[in-house]
Parts: sequence; structure tokens; C-alpha cells
Amino acid sequence: MKTLLQCTLIGAVTLTATACNESKSPFNKLPDFVQGDIYSTQYDGVTNDLLTGGLGASGLGSATVPAFDDPINPTPEELRTLAIYNNYRALVDTVPGGGYGNFFGPQVGSGGEGLIPGEEHLAYMTVKGSNVPVTVMVQVPDSFDPKQACMVTAPSSGSRGIYGAIGTAGEWGLKKGCAVVYTDKGTGTGSHNLATNAAQRIDGTLTQADEPVQFRANLDDQARADFDAAWPDRFAYKHAHSRVNPEADWGQHVLQSIEFGFYVLNEKFGQETGNGRRVVKVKPKNTLVIASSVSNGGGASVRAAEQDDRGLIDGVAVSEPNVNPQVDTSFTIRQGNGSALAGHSRSLLDYTTALAVYQGCANIAPEVRDVAPLNATFNNFTIAENICNSLANKGLVAGATTDDRASDALRILEEEVGIQPEQNLLAPVHFGLAVAQSISMTYANAYGEAGVEDRLCGISLAATGAGGAVTPLSAAQEAALFSASNGIPPSAGVNLVYDGAEGQPTNLAVSASPSTSQQDYGLDALLCLRSLAVGTDVVTGTALSGDAAELSERIDGGIEQVRATGNLRGKPTVFVTGRADAILPINHTSRPYFGLNQRVEGNRSKLRYYEILNAHHLDVLNGFPGIADRYVPLHHYFFQALDLVWANLADKQALPPSQVVRTVPRGDIATPLSTANLTPIAVNPDVGDRIVFSNDQVQIPD
Repeated sequence: MKTLLQCTLIGAVTLTATACNESKSPFNKLPDFVQGDIYSTQYDGVTNDLLTGGLGASGLGSATVPAFDDPINPTPEELRTLAIYNNYRALVDTVPGGGYGNFFGPQVGSGGEGLIPGEEHLAYMTVKGSNVPVTVMVQVPDSFDPKQACMVTAPSSGSRGIYGAIGTAGEWGLKKGCAVVYTDKGTGTGSHNLATNAAQRIDGTLTQADEPVQFRANLDDQARADFDAAWPDRFAYKHAHSRVNPEADWGQHVLQSIEFGFYVLNEKFGQETGNGRRVVKVKPKNTLVIASSVSNGGGASVRAAEQDDRGLIDGVAVSEPNVNPQVDTSFTIRQGNGSALAGHSRSLLDYTTALAVYQGCANIAPEVRDVAPLNATFNNFTIAENICNSLANKGLVAGATTDDRASDALRILEEEVGIQPEQNLLAPVHFGLAVAQSISMTYANAYGEAGVEDRLCGISLAATGAGGAVTPLSAAQEAALFSASNGIPPSAGVNLVYDGAEGQPTNLAVSASPSTSQQDYGLDALLCLRSLAVGTDVVTGTALSGDAAELSERIDGGIEQVRATGNLRGKPTVFVTGRADAILPINHTSRPYFGLNQRVEGNRSKLRYYEILNAHHLDVLNGFPGIADRYVPLHHYFFQALDLVWANLADKQALPPSQVVRTVPRGDIATPLSTANLTPIAVNPDVGDRIVFSNDQVQIPD
């Protein structure tokens, strides 16, 4: 009997999930949740590697996109390289002067191009009660030392695929010599072409055959054909249309990825017995395990720490985590001398649907119209005015003029939804990128466990052409979806389509609502999503009824499934979050989670919360003039968070107190970022900078 290591020493091979292991404790055993084959590859660190896909630091930093020899039939290796390139650059600012190559990047601390040799093991897994495949991957760098074993979790950010955290937790862990365990969290690209039945294998290549794929919609051939006849050229996506609520299991996905990581490590380093078995040598008790990642991946690692009843995780270091804390009205949040906020801990779908409805109008408020960077570049002000008019005609904003209505939309977001003023400068760019709109559609479907055939609120997914009309996605675009899509359209040529638009199904961004006959970004559809999120018709104020009420109740139940408990089981934990985060508002994520944790763990809490001024959610935007001037990379502080947790666990160094970190913007994109801009997290912060929980309140300095 061959072991996994013996099966995979040279090149990429396939083995069955049971072929290389039939052992029992204390012997290494493949976890039951691993389904099908394990795909393994050895990378030499010269022609290809774990971190950069063979591109090296200069290739990742280059604006020249890796090309396929045959654009219609890319190889798995080509798809992997492009996926690493796109996922790295989607989260990290690689523009010269922004810190890449000086404060972070493959070459920093490594020298040369930063290529890292090692093994990569890829598989599908499932969680109890679901047969939807979840991708899991383990990277073991050649520098891994089993006598000083360490592991870092890297669940993907956003809805990204398996390489979604390669440039964040992946880079830090690999350069540290740790095994890195990844999961797509049941999201990932996972697109299904309903016209052709094409879907992606685990390596990203397309197939129409009946074989294991990342995702296919739960439709038989006749149902799929009927759907395609009525709604041609549509796509189903894994996160939105798998008919499960993947976020409810994100914590389990991370815990299972750790278990798979230990299996891989013991196949490589476990003691051989001579009969094909290996005795487990690398164990949780002798391995330092840090749960990490950013955004959705950070939230997944936090949930894993909460659910870790076997002691798999030693510490947590996350950036801008997407956490939906359980609502605890026994405490408030106050920034400086401002008003105490009692309405914190709104769900992701609540505040995101509010942004989807109101931000398009708020973009042209006098307070932000001309001062928000790239506002006019990313947004059509004529459509914005139409949105304001439509909202006013429905009684959802007040004011006699467009300026008045836009200002009222901005007021609603700040005062009624709890959006920080610091978010206003970046919110217009995010609206132009359809962030809130895409999240609203995807998560409403996921929380409600809806299928693609349900077309929630009349929204479907397809490529669009002239005038926003639906068109087939080009063969070259579809072939690259694994590498180019972020898993949540609009992305890589697939857009949000409003099937109920006036005239014909139209790209949501340029669609006219039937109730208004105006191009108002399909406001009717966005109001429908908002109504499902809050449980009432937001226009009439009446309760939903019939199918809408039932769906809203399912969505509400799905939201409750993802609520975080605040109990980190005493694990040393660091959150770093940018105050200007315009995607995951801090009054509903990191701040209330800190308060909830203080309520739950009290003096036993080892959570530290560092709120970074002049930092936001998507560092990649820092490569643009007007944004680079104002903001510093949060990525730098994420790496500091990992360093601090490592020092605490390995060297018993105390974690600095929770604090506001006062960074210094560089003022001009032409001025390179320096240490003067990146104020360090202070070991002993001034009293006026400390974040504390006192008198039933999270108190945040201005």
C-alpha cells in the first residue's frame, strides 16, 4: 500500500481517498469528510512554486497578465498561475510606492523573487448534512520543520476560490515555514453554464460530462433545458445557488481543513511502520496553529475558533473579519464624545441591502459628490439622480431637490443604518463596483437556500452586451472563469441581470424599473431584496405575505445560523480593522464583536482589537490616485497581527492592549509609503488611544 507521499513525489497525480489509507488510531487516517480523489503536486521553487505560481514577486507586481497558449483550452497549470495572479492582486496593492516589495510581498524577508518550493494537495470535502463539494487545499513548504511544526489557516476572502487567501494568510504562513490550509468555504468560482451544462473541475478546467465538479445546479436535464428555453444563457453560481447556506458551516470548513492538514503532514512526516501505515507524529499538541485570513475568510476562522472543542486552534489573527455578532442590546458603542449607538450588530444582509438601495443616490449628495475619490469615474450621475427621484416618489427619501434627496439618503445610511462617516468617501467606489448589489443578491439566495430557478427578486446571472441585453459568454471568458472570477458576479464577464426590467432582461446597472420607467439601477429589484432582508415591504411598510413572507422567514433563519457567539474559548486573538471600511461597517462587525466577547468571556478574554485610522477594506484601491493619497495598507497591520499572535504563542510575549492606531497618509501617490506613515501597534498605547469596555459600553477614541 502506498502512502500519500509515495503517491505524489513527482508531478500531479490522482489517488482515491481510500487507496492510501486504511489505518486506525494511533495510525494516520484520511478523514471521512474527504470525498473522491486527492490531487497533489510537487513544486521545485524554480519553474513553479506554492506562493507565486512561478511568476515570482516581479511577475505578481507586473501589469502584464499571464496568458494562455490556447485561450479556449487552458491547461490546469496555466489556470492555477492566473488564479494566483488575480487573487493576489485583488487583495494586495502591488503598485510601486504602496508598500509592495518594502513592507510586504513574496520577496520581503526572502530575497530574490520569493518563490517557495513545496507540495500542494487538493481535494473535495463535505460537511454533515450536505453533499455540496467544498474545496480544501494544503500547502507544505520545503522549509516546514516537523520538530517546530506550525500551521496557518487561509480560508478564502469574499466568495473567492481556493487561492483566495494566497496573498494574505498564505504568504505569511509559507514564508514562516508553516503548512497552510485553505478552503473555499463552499463558495468559490463554481459556475455552471445552464445552456451548455459546462462546469469546472477542481483544477479549473471545464467539462460537460457527469463527473465531479465544483458545482452544478440541482436541476435534471429536462428542468435545465426548460429553464434555458425561458431564460437563455444564464449561469448558476455555487455561493448563491447551491441550495445550502454555506456560511453556516464556514467554521466547520476551517476546522476540517486543519484536520486534512494534519493528515497530509503525517503522511509525509509520520513514522513508517513497514506495512504501509504511518504513526501520527505531528499533532495539535505539538503544532502551533493560527486561524487567520481576511474578510469572509477572517470571519470563518473566528467561527472555527468559537466551535473548536478539540483544541485544534491555538490563536487567531484576522483582518476586517466578516462576523455577524449575536445581538446583545445590553451594551452600546460610543466613539469619542459622540452619541451612544444601541442599534449595532445589524446583519450583513440588513446593512448591505440598505447600501444597495440608498448609496446610489447618496453618491451625489453635496457632502460627498465632488470629494469622494473616483466617484464620477465609477458612477453615472444621471442614473444616480434617477435613483434619488425614484426613492423620493416612493416616499423613501425627503427633499424638494436632488441635492436634498441625496443628502437625506446619506443621512439614512449614517443615522438609521449606523454607517460611519469615514466610510462615505469610499462607498461610492464600492457602489460603482456593485459590491453591495452583488452581496445582497448572493446572500439573500444563500440564506434562503434558493435555487437558480427561483430567480430571487427577478435577478439572474449572465453575460450582457449592447444596451445591457443578455448575450452568451465568450468561450475564452468562460474558459478563464476559474482564474478570473471572484465567485460573486458581476465578475469576469458575468453580470447581474434584472429579468423584470422594463423592456427586456437587462444588466441591473443600466436597467429601468417597471414601477418608475427610469434607469434607476433596477431599484425595484433592490427594494425587493431589502424587503426580504427586513421582513416588511419597505415601500408600503406592510408585512410581507405568501411566498415572500415564507422566503423572508427562511432568510432570517439563515442569518441566525451564522451569528457569532463571541466565545473564543480563551484563545489569544487579534482583530485589525480599518475605520474607513465601506464594505463591512465596523459598528456591525468588529466593534460589537469586541463588546460581545467582553460580555461572554469577561476577564478571561484574550481578544485585542486594533482599529486602524486611514485604512479600509480593499487595499487594491490604494493603487489609484485620490485613494492612495488618503489611505495606508491594512495588509501591513494584518501581518503585524500575525506576528503578535505568533510572539504570544511561541515566545509568551503579551498582546498589546486594544487601541486606535493613528496612521499618517502619504498625501500623494507619487510619494512612496514609508515607516513614517505606518504607525506601529503600540506595546503601551496612550490612555487616549485605548479601546476599552466599561460601564456596558465599547468606548472608541476619536
